[in-house]
Amino acid sequence: MSWRSVKLGEIATMKYGKLPPKETNADAAFPIFTGYRIAGFCDEYLYDEPEVIVVARGVGGTGDVKISPEKSWITNLSIVLSVDATRINKRFLFYRLGQESLKDKLNTGAAQAQITIENLRPYSITIPSVATQERIANTLSAYDDLIENNRRRMRLLEDGARALYREWFVRLRFPGHEHTRIINGVPQGWESKTLGELCEEVREAVKPEGLARDTPYIGLEHMPRRSISLDDWGNAQEVTSSKHRFREDDILFGKIRPYFHKVGIAFINGVASSDAIVIRPPEARLRGFVLMTVSSDPFVAVTAQTMREGSKMPRADWKQMQAYPTPLPPDALLGTFESTVRPIVEQLRALTLGNQKLRAARDLLLPQLMTGEIAV
Repeated sequence: MSWRSVKLGEIATMKYGKLPPKETNADAAFPIFTGYRIAGFCDEYLYDEPEVIVVARGVGGTGDVKISPEKSWITNLSIVLSVDATRINKRFLFYRLGQESLKDKLNTGAAQAQITIENLRPYSITIPSVATQERIANTLSAYDDLIENNRRRMRLLEDGARALYREWFVRLRFPGHEHTRIINGVPQGWESKTLGELCEEVREAVKPEGLARDTPYIGLEHMPRRSISLDDWGNAQEVTSSKHRFREDDILFGKIRPYFHKVGIAFINGVASSDAIVIRPPEARLRGFVLMTVSSDPFVAVTAQTMREGSKMPRADWKQMQAYPTPLPPDALLGTFESTVRPIVEQLRALTLGNQKLRAARDLLLPQLMTGEIAV
């Protein structure tokens, strides 16, 4: 197999993203993408292409290579690459650049790590023929397609759980509601409770030196928006400051800018960012109910309205959160809900762990394909 060296400027054109609109909206349709994470949402987008290669140029994710979300606003913290399809397969280039340590190789040496178009354009990589690039990209994409199919299944499962919670506990159209009186907004036979009576905040601090390097670590960057599945994590070798331990089935609530709606259930034991609140129901029968309550739109909206104004950014306040009125249904209805939601959570767990195995297999194969060690 013949591989040759090319400069990125020979196979792709590059331009910087743009400053995002001043007016943003947490409920808007189009993500604001910085090159390494979604930083918010707005009512406009810059790119309509389903796949745009983005290199993060500075601040936090320097050198990260991503495919941008469809119809997104790509910010000035990014470099956007448009490829010459006659010379390079877009997906191949995405995987190929992901193998490079761009931050270490291209950092300009400024106080804040930074990559520029000027030093990215002459950067050289080795590539095979376009036909071989396509075969390599298709092999690796097969893993990503399976991962995305699993994610679609997860979204459908989550939608089902949310719809049931909304119907029974927000609209109060639970089984037998036709024969139940509502007194001061609470169905007869239910107990008037607050969230703090149904769960607790867990603060088990741990220092980096007390962690095994392979301990799973969930930071805010790993937590998806509007998903109850915490399906991504790093490891403790990334940790440089004290974190909070969490257990499998604990709920993590991202407290910075809570309107970003980062709330989900942990499928593993590990440590979390100190900017996430670890929530634990004391009884298994309350797990599904508490999970769906704290991840519901009404709860997140109230939390966002009562958040504390921090020195840099607003944060959720557990003292306010635990005062949230949470009428508790009778044991029979609560048991029916738990027996419905728990299998959904277990399916989400299985799909998440399956995706982790797919990513590991892909990442093991990727460098061998990119060096020609394995021919396709």
